[in-house]
Amino acid sequence: MKWCEVSIQTSHEAAEIIAEVFRDLGASGVVIEDPELVNDYITSGKWDYTDIPIATETEVVVEKAYLPVNGELEGRLQTFKQEIKALEARGLNVAPNIVTTSELQDEDWSDTWKQYFHTEKPGDRVVIKPTWEQYEAKDDEVVIELDPGAAFGTGTHATTSMCIKELEKLVKPGMEVFDIGTGSGILSIIAAKLGAKNIQAVDYDDSVLKIVEENLEQNHVENIVSVGQSDLMQNVHGKANLVIANIIADIIIRLFKQLDEHLEKDGTLLTSGIIEDRIDDVINAGRKNGFAVVKRMENKGWACITFKRASEV
Repeated sequence: MKWCEVSIQTSHEAAEIIAEVFRDLGASGVVIEDPELVNDYITSGKWDYTDIPIATETEVVVEKAYLPVNGELEGRLQTFKQEIKALEARGLNVAPNIVTTSELQDEDWSDTWKQYFHTEKPGDRVVIKPTWEQYEAKDDEVVIELDPGAAFGTGTHATTSMCIKELEKLVKPGMEVFDIGTGSGILSIIAAKLGAKNIQAVDYDDSVLKIVEENLEQNHVENIVSVGQSDLMQNVHGKANLVIANIIADIIIRLFKQLDEHLEKDGTLLTSGIIEDRIDDVINAGRKNGFAVVKRMENKGWACITFKRASEV
């Protein structure tokens, strides 16, 4: 079988959303070549040896996906280009937006990205381990097993790593948690392993749900986390002590209007996936809906903001 490698040069801002577009097209996996992330690895000493030079140009991210060469390929490529144009029309920066394609022979291309993903410890306790590596937990570490080829969301991106750091502080034993826009399910898995007793993980894209269920089973938390399709919190039930929303600013702004119905009075909203230019928009939306900022973190052009009701601050 032959494969078509579809590559796009884009911005950090658009990387997560374009990964979702690729997934919707039926790509088996998405390779994200982020020079900032590679630089971080090189300088952190996490690789025993590498001859990869430090990148001086870090603004452009290259994303690659692999589609089977068959009768549906041309239609999928046209759909991809249309989706990118639609993102531009909504104001998302996708520049330089250079798309190329090339044909590959049938080979084990899906394993080539494994050299870039190793065991990471984004917080004080949480360790993210690829399924093919061995790791022995130390002290009170919580180990999450994840195959990054399955879905976007592995803990290495700034938006996710900031959430992980905050979850270590926010999750308490017995807590009820809603994970809105769950993606790979990584944050739900972490919340479960940190002691939450009941978690509802939902995503608007129902194509990710099978991936989430596989990741839950891999980590033995399928009895703690339930999975479902939902537009924001339309299909969640009850009230949570903690709502997690690692999505994008526009969706978070919509989310505030649903919190009265689904967040306990003294509950916490943990948001991430917010680019620098939209921080004020999200904070203002929270204020208009009676929420105040209790913590704000920023990393590599992204923000993670924790809210509580203003009356509780």
